[in-house]
Amino acid sequence: MFLSARKLAVSAFALGLVATPALAQDATTIARAETVRDRAMASNIALDYITQLTTRFGPRPAGSRSEQDAAAWAADYMRAHGFQNVRIEEFPLVGWERGEESASVVGDHPQRLVVAALGHSPGTNGVIEAEIVRFTSLEALNAAPAGSLAGKIAFVDAGQMVRMQDGAGYGPLTRIRGAGPSAAASKGALAFIMRSAGSDDHRMPHTGTTRYVDGRVPVPGFALSAPDADQLSGLVARGQPVRVRLSSTAHTYETHSQNVIGDIVGRTRPNEVIVLGSHMDSWDLGTGAIDDGAGGAITLGAAKAIADSGRRPARTIRVVLYGSEEVAQPTDTGNGGGAYLRGIGNAVDNHIIAGESDFGADRVYALGLPPGAQGSDFARAAAEVLYPIGVLTSQEPEMHGGADVGPLAGAGVPVFGLAQDGTRYFDLHHTADDTLNKIDPSQMSQNVAAWAGLVWLIADSDVDFRAMRATEGAGAH
Repeated sequence: MFLSARKLAVSAFALGLVATPALAQDATTIARAETVRDRAMASNIALDYITQLTTRFGPRPAGSRSEQDAAAWAADYMRAHGFQNVRIEEFPLVGWERGEESASVVGDHPQRLVVAALGHSPGTNGVIEAEIVRFTSLEALNAAPAGSLAGKIAFVDAGQMVRMQDGAGYGPLTRIRGAGPSAAASKGALAFIMRSAGSDDHRMPHTGTTRYVDGRVPVPGFALSAPDADQLSGLVARGQPVRVRLSSTAHTYETHSQNVIGDIVGRTRPNEVIVLGSHMDSWDLGTGAIDDGAGGAITLGAAKAIADSGRRPARTIRVVLYGSEEVAQPTDTGNGGGAYLRGIGNAVDNHIIAGESDFGADRVYALGLPPGAQGSDFARAAAEVLYPIGVLTSQEPEMHGGADVGPLAGAGVPVFGLAQDGTRYFDLHHTADDTLNKIDPSQMSQNVAAWAGLVWLIADSDVDFRAMRATEGAGAH
């Protein structure tokens, strides 16, 4: 969903400053989209939703009682705000509870370390105390000789995450989090520690899920706050053995998660569905305001603004609050996104497009459309509606959409992306600092307006993104 700023291309033609017959015919739709956009900018429903969600339920770990209760409340919230066909669809899940955790350097001068167990990591079954072996990359850990870490703890410090607007610095570190514990286990390690996948320098670790291998996470894994990673690396650099003591009571349990679904039913083509996605679950350290209560607030607010415009659009707008986006599972079923795809069956063919809001609540700066839509009449109309609120159009197609709508994309549903400014997102992501006061109401309102204006254009049109893609493919040959 992230778009590079250098790949944005906006021209007078793309902004609708050069009239075309197609746009002239759509002048009424564009005018309505602008009205919806402006009313959405002034709406307070998104802020009301996120305030209630985070205050009432706090953190919402996947499969937990708080996630389940929040889902039931959100369904009632949708009904109270005029959504139709509201339902909760459950699916089985392996849940995970953090329990208690601790870490320290032991020896003549013991030092406490600030850590967070990685999601779905097993507990330590008591205390693990061992010498650490430091690596600067996942590749270096994978290159270690077999058995070389027997009786030791693997520590990967790949350095601070690179801060970027589009969040591109996250990928290299999240690879370490996902694969690190199994890589460490394959070399004989007792446990795994990594520098947190975050862009801040606070003494506050970033959690996140690790991966299952052959149905299990083989060793306990921990994320270490940035200052503590610096401290531990400094100790190792002195050339003397460094011993660390780890403790965790984390454990898994059988439970269920759920998707919450509600519709603004289309006026003339109700079977044609546009999905607006986000996820309900969060990590347990904060209250899940930016990740991803904000996404639900934005998509609900946009759909509500369209419903309140005085004219229902031709197509159905479906808001899906997906469950269990954050965690890996022993068997990869796609979690909430996979459950939704399985639940709709052949109706996937009637899904026009899907988009996902899962990158906080800071301003939208770019629009990515499906392949073939670049330079189209629709792209020009979208640019005309979005440019006044600071959103540029991209010439790079949107392909994947995000974790929740990814299964729909894999099944052939076109996806769009409204890229948000992620400059500070990974300061807060998966930490205790992911709380309501980090949301800027004015920037959230701009998000709602961008979503509302764009989705109105799609929903009240007959634009066929699948046909555009097919035409592009035919032209390539």
